[in-house]
Amino acid sequence: MKKTKVINSDLSRVISQMGHFDTLAIGDAGMPVPMTTEKIDLAVTNGVPSFLQVLDNVLEELEVQRIFLAEEIKENNPEILKELENRFSDIDIVFIPHTEMKERLHDCHAFVRTGEMTPYANVILESNVVF
Repeated sequence: MKKTKVINSDLSRVISQMGHFDTLAIGDAGMPVPMTTEKIDLAVTNGVPSFLQVLDNVLEELEVQRIFLAEEIKENNPEILKELENRFSDIDIVFIPHTEMKERLHDCHAFVRTGEMTPYANVILESNVVF
């Protein structure tokens, strides 16, 4: 059995296949996912698992160099924004319109759907190298 923190087989596979500048998105239960993007659906019920729980789990294995957030998170979900700013205090945070974020999902290796039920709790993670 796998010893590292990410034990979901689909999520572990996607992370292990990512290279420098590849992207992975994690988001709330309501984010529309393009049919061409793999969806890893972890949602069980309202709030389970939470966006931050899944993000923290992914960050155990994925080296991140930049993140993309919806501009709308600033006004509509300042609590999640504060948590993200704490986790990513040493990397670039790029704010883009939510409509652009939805378009960028076409280029992500996968979208991880959580049980999060708060607005704009979505992030696109851009991978870095570990050397």
